[in-house]
Amino acid sequence: MNLSPSPSPTLRRLALAGLPLLLAACSVTRPPAAVQAPTPAQWQTPQTALPHGGAVPQLADWWHQSGDALLVELIDAAQAASPDIASAAARIAEARATRVQAGAAMGPTLDGSLSLSRGNTLSTGSGGISGGTASLPTFTNAQAGLQAGWEIDLFGGLAATRDAAGARLSASQAQWHQARVAVAAETANAYFAEQACARQLAVSEQDTASRRESARLTALSEKAGFAAPADAALTRASAADAAARLTQQRTQCALQRQALVALTGWELPVLAQRLDARPGDLALPALQPVDSVPARALAQRPDVYAAELAVAAASADAGAAQAQRYPRLSLAGSISALHVRGAGASETVNSWSIGPLQLSLPIFDGGTRAANAESARARYDEAVALYRAKVRQGVREVEESLLRLQDTARRADDADTAVAGYQASFDATQARYDGGLASLFELEDARRTLFAAQTARVALQRERTEAWVALYRALGGGWTRPEDGQAAFHTSSPAAAVQTR
Repeated sequence: MNLSPSPSPTLRRLALAGLPLLLAACSVTRPPAAVQAPTPAQWQTPQTALPHGGAVPQLADWWHQSGDALLVELIDAAQAASPDIASAAARIAEARATRVQAGAAMGPTLDGSLSLSRGNTLSTGSGGISGGTASLPTFTNAQAGLQAGWEIDLFGGLAATRDAAGARLSASQAQWHQARVAVAAETANAYFAEQACARQLAVSEQDTASRRESARLTALSEKAGFAAPADAALTRASAADAAARLTQQRTQCALQRQALVALTGWELPVLAQRLDARPGDLALPALQPVDSVPARALAQRPDVYAAELAVAAASADAGAAQAQRYPRLSLAGSISALHVRGAGASETVNSWSIGPLQLSLPIFDGGTRAANAESARARYDEAVALYRAKVRQGVREVEESLLRLQDTARRADDADTAVAGYQASFDATQARYDGGLASLFELEDARRTLFAAQTARVALQRERTEAWVALYRALGGGWTRPEDGQAAFHTSSPAAAVQTR
């Protein structure tokens, strides 16, 4: 019977050495790291306008464009004092350390050891001298060694873990920018709310002074017999009602200032002095019509970018969980030196070893690894859904902000016209009342109408500033993606990849 010759030892060693390379070619397949998020091809708001033409460098200088130096100072102070930004910075440091740890797991490890001992041993003699003892010489033992280990990434599990950590590091950096944008928007809203409160306070003070003067004059007319007691009671009630509103408005303004103190960390006297010294009316920068697509605007949002990176991280996690179901290969090695000295002699022994080359095969774990892989895939599906929802939310926020800005801009002229008309009507009614040609009820009705129009104009101005801040936040506050100025925003729209500047 003829038997084929067995492979030579050299061939066996070559085959064993090439086994890791052969297995490494068999990497797991991850779910897609980049997914499509459907966006409209263009904005639905008629005559769309974006701040500063949608230019990213000017978006970053958004608040400086308002010409309000105090607002810029308050935003800087709030960002420096914000615990949310500090927490986001701490998460960046944590994610960076995790990324280093995941990358280090792909390479070999090397540990060193050093030991030193000295001593002797007493032994009982069994020779001719009964009960005699002999003392062994003293020996000094010194040993040093290096132990190396390396897990070979056969199926890409370690690489997937590293990629997931890298994606989360980039996401944490984007979330830090998002925190800065959120704090800036919150501070601006609080500042504009205080500004609107101050305007309403001025309206209430003027209205209260007018009603008190009417009550004073009517009281004098009553004493002289020219006004009925009912008219005097009506003017006193009107003045008291206005005084109550004025007190409430002052309290509201004080609360708004306390909110700014809490945000910025400024002392209240310093803040009050700066607020009282600011210019009366500072117009917001004008909007400029531009031809922009939603993908370009959303590429400037750090929260959308973070959600996109969360998909990439979940994809890598799914690959890492799948790799745990396959064999794992590890290699160990050591080098050591032992030096012994005693009894007038010394000896040094050096040793080294490579191995074992160990292959571990998962055979039975009750379905644990399979369940982990399924859980990772479910988390990936969740990340995809959240990313697409974030994109839809971004489109909605921009559209709503643009609509509110356009609405308030169109209503502004009408509100100014209404205030001017009601002011003229009130002045005329006041003159007729002073001349005895108009009743007190006509005067009070004209005053209430004027006060309501003035209050509505202040509310409209406040609404416009809220829409302006909302648009700033919806467009990402001037943040740009850290991809060499490129924004590879994955969408199903015609503009699948655009630049941010």
